[in-house]
Amino acid sequence: MSADSESVRTGSIESLPSQPRPKVISEELGRIAELVHGVAPADSVISFSFDKSLHVHIDVRKLEDVTRLEAVLPTLGAGLFSEIQRGSAPHHSFFHRLSALVDR
Repeated sequence: MSADSESVRTGSIESLPSQPRPKVISEELGRIAELVHGVAPADSVISFSFDKSLHVHIDVRKLEDVTRLEAVLPTLGAGLFSEIQRGSAPHHSFFHRLSALVDR
């Protein structure tokens, strides 16, 4: 009897070697979020959504911040953000939302 058949017979299980999992998407989203955090107020909430295209959502308290971000976003990341729109922030009644298409 070989060693392999002996380990199966006794019920021992060998684990497969682990391989590092690529985190390319997570790392890229992290870089985009850092870029936005650099110009957004400290208490802003930044999130992403994806439905055939990637959008970033920035929820801020003051309308002045929305106006400032509207001017700054198109200049970030060599034109990374386009189609900027205002709206209300769901589940945050005192926040204003600025959304933009992420051109990646």
